[in-house]
Amino acid sequence: MSYLVLARKYRPQSFDKVIGQSHVTQTLKNAIRAGRVAHAILFAGPRGVGKTSVARILAKAMNCKKGPTPTPCGVCTSCREITDGIAVDVLEIDGASNRGINEIRELRENIKYMPNHSRFKIYIIDEVHMLTTEAFNALLKTLEEPPSHVLFIFATTEPNKIPVTILSRCQRYDFRRIDNEDIVRHLQEVCKEASFDISEQSLRLLARQASGSMRDALSLLDQVMVYSEGKVTDEEVVNSLGAIDPQAIFDLSSALFSHNTVGAINLLDDLYNRGYDLKQLYRQLLEHFRHLLIVKMGDGSGYDLIDLSPHEIALMQEQVRDISMETINQIFSTFFEAEPIIRLSDDPKLALEALFIKIAQFKPVVSFDEIVNKLNSLASRLQVGDVSYRQTGVRETPEPRRLFPPKNHEDFPRQNRASAKDLTETWQQLVSILSDRCPSLLPSLENAVLTKVDDGSLEITVKGNSFYAARLRDKTSVAEIEKACAEFFNRKMKIKVVQESSGPVRNRSQAETDRAKRLKREALSHPVVTDALEIFQGKVIDVKIL
Repeated sequence: MSYLVLARKYRPQSFDKVIGQSHVTQTLKNAIRAGRVAHAILFAGPRGVGKTSVARILAKAMNCKKGPTPTPCGVCTSCREITDGIAVDVLEIDGASNRGINEIRELRENIKYMPNHSRFKIYIIDEVHMLTTEAFNALLKTLEEPPSHVLFIFATTEPNKIPVTILSRCQRYDFRRIDNEDIVRHLQEVCKEASFDISEQSLRLLARQASGSMRDALSLLDQVMVYSEGKVTDEEVVNSLGAIDPQAIFDLSSALFSHNTVGAINLLDDLYNRGYDLKQLYRQLLEHFRHLLIVKMGDGSGYDLIDLSPHEIALMQEQVRDISMETINQIFSTFFEAEPIIRLSDDPKLALEALFIKIAQFKPVVSFDEIVNKLNSLASRLQVGDVSYRQTGVRETPEPRRLFPPKNHEDFPRQNRASAKDLTETWQQLVSILSDRCPSLLPSLENAVLTKVDDGSLEITVKGNSFYAARLRDKTSVAEIEKACAEFFNRKMKIKVVQESSGPVRNRSQAETDRAKRLKREALSHPVVTDALEIFQGKVIDVKIL
């Protein structure tokens, strides 16, 4: 008799033996008890999680001599034939190889016949998404109103490829990936029954390699058992699977943390020469830095997010003890962003070397807490006078000026002794008054300056566009300005608006540019800025003027 692989030997034969799919098995058992089993059922989910096994168990439950029952006996003729795969009334069809319309037409012709000796004729179609569009269309009517003695059970890993017209006629059950802890427990039971000695750490490696598939995990365990009779070490498990030694992952990550570019590239070259898949190496490194990030978070509450043994977690804690979380996150983010480059690269070795060089050039990342502590220390030093201030050109913010007119016109200096500063301040106050009364004049007023004040007249010079001058010369505008000036100076003032002639006077935009440059120079030379740059060894990227 040929050898029976573990995946077949330990296939579950009852609903209670199915691992990790209680949400499906419990619903099916309740439906059987209530006599409400649908005539068309779709099982969707990843590979190796029990879809076909549950389909066979459901077939046994429906055709059992004591059934329909949620607990088939397993010893009657129908149960034994289904278990052995020889039941004539339970037909398993591979959708990938029987995908055409001719096969579906033949199926339609056969379903009209009653089952030979069972209660139901059950069709289990695996990978049903592989059927052609024509085959699906031919199945529609039969699927909607099948004979009472027929049940359809479909299984698929890609339900998105099944037409919605088929999906709407089926009762759908979604299978989940099996938790690694459940896989490890089941593998331990199998090893105990087979008297095979293997460590829990190795079983966890098998579970991670299986990616939630019990069938894959049992197949890997079968491979390991063949590699070493009776007992196997962790190193032998790694070798038998062709996996990358976890110690190599630790060594590579340590080299990257220490900016040892040459060491990291030498380790990469060694793994390449030993024939390892470098894309798999990238995935393991990415997963390793994710684990390190979770371990660095601290109190152990996040350890459920990583499937590692206490020994492996302790090693990771030791590795990141002196590494900041910001540094780990920076490297992890860089690895994550490089995923499409590595995946699509024809030369993953070169792509990984470039990635290692990029990471090795990272500057040490200072944590936010450390930055805050240094800033607080700097602030306290400034308060006690430890840091000497240098004279700079930064001007103090003037207190807001009160807008009030002089007591009489004699309080304002006459033209022959009025300074430019006096004229500017007077104009600013007038503009403030006029902006409240007549906001539409504000653009024109902002492009004008007060150039002369006599006993009974006031001259306004407009810069730039002549439109502003014309706007201020408008009768309504002149009346508003004269009214404001009369209230401000406590006497009637005549307004004269002139257009600035082209000459040595610079335009407003140039003045604003010069002002911005001056403020930036003053900000960069401020002692607080220079001291902060010296403490953090930083540089100014940009200066924003608020």
